Amino acid sequence: MGLEQVRFSVLGPVRAWRAGTELDLGRPQERALLALLLVRADQPVGMGEIVGALWGHRPPLSAVNVVHRLVGALRRLLEPGLPARATGRWLVRDAGGYRLLTDSGSLDLLRFRELRDQARRAAAEGVPARSAKLFAEALSLWQGPVATGIGAEVRAHAAFGLLSREYVTAVREAADAALLAGLPGTVLPELRRAAAEHPLDEPLLSRLILALAADTRRAEALSTYREACARLAGELGIDAGPQLREAHRTVLLNDPGTAATDVAETGAVASGADETGPGSADPRTPPVPAPAQLPHDLPTFTGREPELDEALGPLTGERAPAETVVISAIGGMAGIGKTTLAVHWAHQVADQFPDGQLYVNLRGFDPSGAAMKPAEAVRGFLDTLGVPPERVPHGVDAQAALYRSLLAGRRFLVLLDNARDTDQVKPLLPGTPGCLTIVTSRNQLSGLVAAHGARSLTLRPFDADQAHAFLARRLGAARIDAEPWAVAEITALCAGLPLALACVAARAATHPDFTLSTIAAELREAHGSLEAFARPDTSADVGAVFSWSLAAVSAPAARLFRLLALHPGPDLSVPAAAALAGRPVRETRRLLSELTGVHLLDEHAPGRYAFHDLLRAHATELVHTQDSEEDRGAAVRRLFEHCLHTVRAAGLLLAPHDDPMPLEPPAPESVPEPLADDTAALAWLTAEYAGLLAIVDAAAGSGHDRQACLLAWSLEPFFDRRGAWHDWAVVEQTALDAAERLGDPALKARGLRALARAEGRLGLHDRSRPRLERALELFTGLGDAVGRADTHRSLGWESERRGDLPGALRHNQLALELFRSAGLRAAQASVLNSVGWYHALLGEHRQALSHCFEALTMLQDLGDRYGQAGTWDSIAYAYQHLGRHPHALLGYRNALSLYRELGVPYPEAETLTRLGDTHLAMGNHASARDSWRAALVLLTALGHPDAEQVRARLRERAERLGSA
Repeated sequence: MGLEQVRFSVLGPVRAWRAGTELDLGRPQERALLALLLVRADQPVGMGEIVGALWGHRPPLSAVNVVHRLVGALRRLLEPGLPARATGRWLVRDAGGYRLLTDSGSLDLLRFRELRDQARRAAAEGVPARSAKLFAEALSLWQGPVATGIGAEVRAHAAFGLLSREYVTAVREAADAALLAGLPGTVLPELRRAAAEHPLDEPLLSRLILALAADTRRAEALSTYREACARLAGELGIDAGPQLREAHRTVLLNDPGTAATDVAETGAVASGADETGPGSADPRTPPVPAPAQLPHDLPTFTGREPELDEALGPLTGERAPAETVVISAIGGMAGIGKTTLAVHWAHQVADQFPDGQLYVNLRGFDPSGAAMKPAEAVRGFLDTLGVPPERVPHGVDAQAALYRSLLAGRRFLVLLDNARDTDQVKPLLPGTPGCLTIVTSRNQLSGLVAAHGARSLTLRPFDADQAHAFLARRLGAARIDAEPWAVAEITALCAGLPLALACVAARAATHPDFTLSTIAAELREAHGSLEAFARPDTSADVGAVFSWSLAAVSAPAARLFRLLALHPGPDLSVPAAAALAGRPVRETRRLLSELTGVHLLDEHAPGRYAFHDLLRAHATELVHTQDSEEDRGAAVRRLFEHCLHTVRAAGLLLAPHDDPMPLEPPAPESVPEPLADDTAALAWLTAEYAGLLAIVDAAAGSGHDRQACLLAWSLEPFFDRRGAWHDWAVVEQTALDAAERLGDPALKARGLRALARAEGRLGLHDRSRPRLERALELFTGLGDAVGRADTHRSLGWESERRGDLPGALRHNQLALELFRSAGLRAAQASVLNSVGWYHALLGEHRQALSHCFEALTMLQDLGDRYGQAGTWDSIAYAYQHLGRHPHALLGYRNALSLYRELGVPYPEAETLTRLGDTHLAMGNHASARDSWRAALVLLTALGHPDAEQVRARLRERAERLGSA
């Protein structure tokens, strides 16, 4: 039987024909297995991937046997009369799995790729008409979504998704060719179908709009643009990106002839916005540069030739990889060189990914437990790709969707370092076959292999030859060859662990007068232990290597190494290290340099230091065996004092009207960091954020409940400005629990009020108001007038949210009287604005202006920019309702300018909403819409319930304009 007698299709329904007669493909699992073999197109499919595709993460114990039976059934279907257990000519064993033998004459997928490649060559040769014709022929082979007719759970496998992206990429390329050839109508059916299946793909929608306009369907093109904008806003909470906006501009200018190059050159993201927010990009804004985040490649890299050959294999030839590649360390072994290999590999192939290289350390196995959340990693990538904060949607799923959209059709290399598990990685995987993803992890990440077609590459310790080459590269062949027995002993004692060998090499390189025999003896006699991290099948005492490296530094540096393990965050600054050590900052910086010089510590950013997690584990063990409980306790107290006093100073710069609880003076060794102004305060808090959250937890968990409370309450202004309300609520619950344990009514009152404020921002008013009422009772019983005043202010805000404006005004007037009696000028200025605001909401606009201008003068004298912004907003609101719209616009613009300088999205969104109302009152409908859209983006990103009110404004305006 010849190969030409059997044909298959997978570009649409899964079908097969033998000698012109269509075959019944049998049971669903048989069809699913055939579909998987077809989409892998003449490639071997491993047993693990087959099992993962058919059963997901919970295969039955008999899965492998069932696969064997399914393979037998398919063989008999394709070759009737085939003897039992015979292999046949079509479905053969290969690489631990199976391969279905096909070619472009027997499988529509391979014919599609053949025609597509011919079309690309024609485009490159400058023959767009021929390219368009070949693309049209290739796309005509698609009879629907890939592998129609098999179960959705199987089609969720990465191989099917990657094939769908191939289709979308081909449609885009076909559109470019057709537009250049002046044949837009030939590609419209495929563009419409692809856009219906991928309604959020902006590059695809841009080409549809341009093709419609070029085919004299201008009205339909504009309608398509409006629908796309509405869908992006409704589903992702973002405005149209630059490609869509450029396509729209081209249609409006009636110049579709330049469409293909215009869209291709626009870029994925542009930033910059006017007063109305991110509605349109500033043409003067330079394009976002291609990211190049790869860490520095090690110049002395050596070894790993077989692993590199295996890794580089899929990247040979012209095609980018169509799969995710995983590097996984054996048995959870740390220090094996995963990151070093991944970075070196990435640098070797970076030129194949001209759109950029992204890198993130996911901290999956940090001994502190501070693994990076997927949302944090996705947000970091969006920042790198140039997405303005106001365009970032709310929720990790929407953010991951936007991330994949930005990478779609482009060639990126993504290095995800030190992943904990598959769930941490999944949101960070691109959805396009033009990208390469490298993942390093101690875990095998079998979920990626099963569900996403990943390739697994396991690293093992160096053998004797590799370890010898490793040391020779760093120390020179002459020195190594002079003492072969010493080299053999060193490599044996290090057991092939690259991190241990690197420490040995650093010791030898910094002491060229030491013989290797002496170093080997030192290493043999050293003491230390990392038994918890050692592999069971090796006798290597990695701790001995590290302890020996510590012997190369001064005693103060070795002590600092141990004490740094007491910091619970992912990294720390020089002043924080100085506090732990109880030494001056200048001296501590020198000690840190000693530690980085022998690779016991990494300065991953200027002035910020972090451990390799294996070294952190070693330092943790040492600090508990070599330092007394008293010394450890004193170091932790110094760290807490340093953080608390710096956070307190930062909080007062952000909110001068706050009433902080008194602090004991810091110990001389716990000097807080100097912060010049609110900008410096924000920068410090942003850099230390992850560490500060960990320190609050550590304080509460180690009996330092008062410090935990004071830290949490001092962070309130930062939480509120940045809209980090979920973190705020978690931290304040920790603080309230600590206050309850202390049994101090004053602390409990503050804890109730702080948690209530966070819950109020989250819209949990059924919880927040009772907490505030209980706090007011406690402050009243304590005779704390300032505590009562601050609580009245919060109750005023709660009253406003419930629509009780007289109650809101009454609470703030009570607060104003209490602050005046206490002589607190900053608090008085802040609440004066609040009183003015509620007068304005009640229609008493002239009284509002009187209070607000008095507040503005005081706030300017105090240098409180945040208070000034809020007061300008109140003044503008009053002018708006007095009909003095130019004055209102000026006030809102002043407020927006300050809010944007300060980076506070929630009040910025409120001001944008009111700015839109003012534009509407002036008859400027377009500006009103743009302001509301910008507000909606911010509120959606924050997950704030006010987003629905703004959405209603936009709907109402659209309906009125539609009926006009």
